[in-house]
Amino acid sequence: MISPAPAGATSRRVSARIGSITESATLAVDAKAKALKAAGRPVIGFGAGEPDFPTPDYIVEAAVAACRDPRNHRYTPAGGLPELREAIAAKTARDSGYQVQPAQVLVTNGGKQAVYQAFATILDPGDEVLLPTPYWTTYPESIGLAGGVPVEVLADETSGYRVTVEQLEAARTERTKVLLFVSPSNPTGAVYSPEAVRDVGRWAYENGIWVLTDEIYEHLVYGGATFSSIVTAVPELADTCVVVNGVAKTYAMTGWRVGWMVGPKDVVKAAANLQSHATSNVANVSQRAALAAVSGDLSAVATMRAAFDRRRQTIVSMLNEIDGVYCPEPEGAFYAYPSVKGVLGRTIAGRTPSTSAELAEIILDEAEVAVVPGEAFGPSGYLRLSYALGDDDLAEGVGRIQRLLG
Repeated sequence: MISPAPAGATSRRVSARIGSITESATLAVDAKAKALKAAGRPVIGFGAGEPDFPTPDYIVEAAVAACRDPRNHRYTPAGGLPELREAIAAKTARDSGYQVQPAQVLVTNGGKQAVYQAFATILDPGDEVLLPTPYWTTYPESIGLAGGVPVEVLADETSGYRVTVEQLEAARTERTKVLLFVSPSNPTGAVYSPEAVRDVGRWAYENGIWVLTDEIYEHLVYGGATFSSIVTAVPELADTCVVVNGVAKTYAMTGWRVGWMVGPKDVVKAAANLQSHATSNVANVSQRAALAAVSGDLSAVATMRAAFDRRRQTIVSMLNEIDGVYCPEPEGAFYAYPSVKGVLGRTIAGRTPSTSAELAEIILDEAEVAVVPGEAFGPSGYLRLSYALGDDDLAEGVGRIQRLLG
């Protein structure tokens, strides 16, 4: 016989903290698309931010060799292989001009762990984080898990999805602790000019605000756009800035799960302590593969970037041909983020969507195309389409949307 719960005990099976987390919308859309394809439906998925290229051969070969080396069959330092931390420090100096020491680097299980651990390390309960919106779906969840409060700062299609210093200043309060700054951006593909990056960084420094900057798309910029690291633009930020990055996008290594955070030594050491209890070291074979990636040249990246640039121009052109759709040209990453406000309220296949979530459902049901609705990244009225898929699938998928929406 089961004894009754003691007086005052809660009946909640899942904690409020964990129960408040929503599933990753991008991964959910990708999983649904793959399930439908497995069931025989010709679904084309624009959901996941994942390059369609294989990991370069020299990286794979490094992993194969690592599998055979008994050193990699054992625990290694929780903060990362010393040689990988050194290589990441060198890569950071090479690619962004930011000079750091290996002790300022923590190797993590993908960029997501780096984001969460950075917030968990620098936020106290109630601290506010300025969150330019639209935002990557994981950011607000990581902030909330760390006890912080996300404060959305909206930038819509009229500004190219870029916030201004004036907007940030208007959102700042006594509780503001961190600014999350992302350029190139997921989900919009927006890239801030070097001047804008410097202005934002100067504002953060002068107001004593930490900056967490996600630079995972640093090598994926197009046309006349250039990547600029905020901590290089404003060197005074070095003591209050955490840089998050990883091999996933640059080297087509999403499944290898290797990211990192770079920051002040005391913050990195504290985050490493957290990681030592949460996951210990990242899988050694993946770390050896990442070592080959960051130590090598960027020729494989250039090949992928050229393909993404071609697809970028195609998808923007095709989307802007649809009545009621407006898609600013993304300058970085591999996402198009069109406004579909002009489509909402229109009857489509007998249904009248009032939100972009409802529109995304109609597109999946009627055109068999999977896209992510704007609600996953902030306000309704938008869709995110990744153009990191084959040229033929891209043209066919957007063509289906064109035919459905007229």
